[in-house]
Amino acid sequence: MSMKTLGSALTRTLWAKGNSTPPLTRSPKVNRLSTTCRVNGDTQQDTATKQSCSSVSDRPTTSSEPSRMSTAGDKKRPKEPVVGTPGGAKRRSHTSTTFSVDQKSFLWSRYNETKRLVHDLIPPGACSLLNSSTIYANNEVDLAEVDIYGFDYDYTLALYSNALNTMIYNKARTFLIEHFKYPEAICKYDYIPNFVARGLHYDIQKGLLMKIDAFHYIQPGTVYRGLSPVPDEEVLKLYGGTYHVPLQQDSGFYGKGPKVKQFMDIFSIPEMTLLAAANDFFITHDIEYDPVHLFKDVSEAIGMVHLKGYMYKWVMQDLDKFILRGEETHAVLHRLVSHGKKLFLITNSPYSFVDKGMRHMVGQDWRDFFDVVIVQADKPHFFTDCIKPFRRLDGNGDLQWEKITSLDKGQIYKQGNLFDFLRLTGWRGSKVLYFGDHLYSDLADLMLRHGWRTAAIVPELEQETKVVSTNRYALNLTWLQALTGLMERLQTHRDLESKQVFEEWQKEREELRVMTKNLFNPQFGSIFRTCHNPTYFSRRLSRFSDIYMASPSCLLNYDLLYTFYPRRTPLQHEAPLWMDQLCTGCMKTPFLEEMSHIR
Repeated sequence: MSMKTLGSALTRTLWAKGNSTPPLTRSPKVNRLSTTCRVNGDTQQDTATKQSCSSVSDRPTTSSEPSRMSTAGDKKRPKEPVVGTPGGAKRRSHTSTTFSVDQKSFLWSRYNETKRLVHDLIPPGACSLLNSSTIYANNEVDLAEVDIYGFDYDYTLALYSNALNTMIYNKARTFLIEHFKYPEAICKYDYIPNFVARGLHYDIQKGLLMKIDAFHYIQPGTVYRGLSPVPDEEVLKLYGGTYHVPLQQDSGFYGKGPKVKQFMDIFSIPEMTLLAAANDFFITHDIEYDPVHLFKDVSEAIGMVHLKGYMYKWVMQDLDKFILRGEETHAVLHRLVSHGKKLFLITNSPYSFVDKGMRHMVGQDWRDFFDVVIVQADKPHFFTDCIKPFRRLDGNGDLQWEKITSLDKGQIYKQGNLFDFLRLTGWRGSKVLYFGDHLYSDLADLMLRHGWRTAAIVPELEQETKVVSTNRYALNLTWLQALTGLMERLQTHRDLESKQVFEEWQKEREELRVMTKNLFNPQFGSIFRTCHNPTYFSRRLSRFSDIYMASPSCLLNYDLLYTFYPRRTPLQHEAPLWMDQLCTGCMKTPFLEEMSHIR
């Protein structure tokens, strides 16, 4: 069932149920240009007229509610007799279309009806059509206009297995002990797969790992000191009574702020895990330490794994173990070249490492696919500085000394800068599409400063789409949205009984949020969302990438004349009907009558 069909079915059912869902107050429809409703004198249209001049109220009429302005239709209704109360006092009479009801029963009747609609009308597996091989568009991209395709290497052309994260963690932990003289007992902390997630922030001074949304707010329940969650009450105390992290404290443009760092690439997974383990060791052993020193030492230990070449050596010694889906990389490059596209490679990795991996994935002639190959580029400085010149490497990877006046096919170049690259190639603007996994180091400058098209590689999409495609997720999320809409609509009920009902609903809403989060990652949830807002990572993904996908092999599902169209996502003020309003039988905009007294 399509979402359009589903929406239509929901709307029809809700309007059909509107007249039989007790107890609802009928009131004259407020005309924006007039204080009365027109009534057609034709008796055959009386029923339709009454329906067109009425609206569904979400609260029963009480004695304190001001009377509605009478209309021509009201004059024909017989008045009800005044009913006496036990104390002998007279109470306000109700018309034939209003009821005196118990608030608690009324709220729960709306709750049960909404829940029934969600279970009956939302088909199980409504999101089962999601495919992890899909390319998702943030911006319109016409591949027919793209003549040049550029690639990063690590986690773009070459995807690595999780075994590499374990190796990096173990070696960096050894450096902490041997080089930085940390206690040997830290060796008891083994690598924990899937404990952390990409895009998290780390408060350097407080030693806290956390998830922050696009508005700089910490998501409650996702703050960890070591391996233990920090209670929300303590988080509020640490941040001055708020979950907000001020801009000046947050990470800078490249994710490296003075007090908070954002971990944006997949290579940062072992670093975050080691930070959590080391913090946990000092806390559980009641050893005094400075979190700033710990952060610096762990960062240097992780850096040593890369600078000393350990990671490169491990991968080159067992390519089958560490490199995944190399045949797909070969298929992508072959397809692009066969369609006359120009290719280039810009990577921070050394030539020997890239050469070994590309020979494994593509073959001995891998350099024939690329018009330009640049290694040890020192991104992101490659995109911003104009100081370092290009150096040519010979077939053995040794530096040559001649001045570079052109970038030739079949040659290998080291360092350089984007400004010389643009001058020597003439490749500018939207005819260039560059693929990379690091939103800051690979994509940000290219999009913002140079107008290249950018494609983000997000391997986590494969697992996230699997979760989103489950019936459990679809049902939990739909009911969460419906319950939230119900609470928004009925929040004007503020008597004691109603408050007790709302407390139960709020508790259920929080439980649903936790359940939904845990489906992705029990500690931090999805890398794309907090409870309802996009994450800081997700907002940067939308800002710095035109399209995003799990791997470059997703290109194989599209022809090279394909245009990616982003879906128009309604802004809050543009959306008259959302799924939660469909489920709750109400719309966001038409409660102007209830707010008319404000105007």
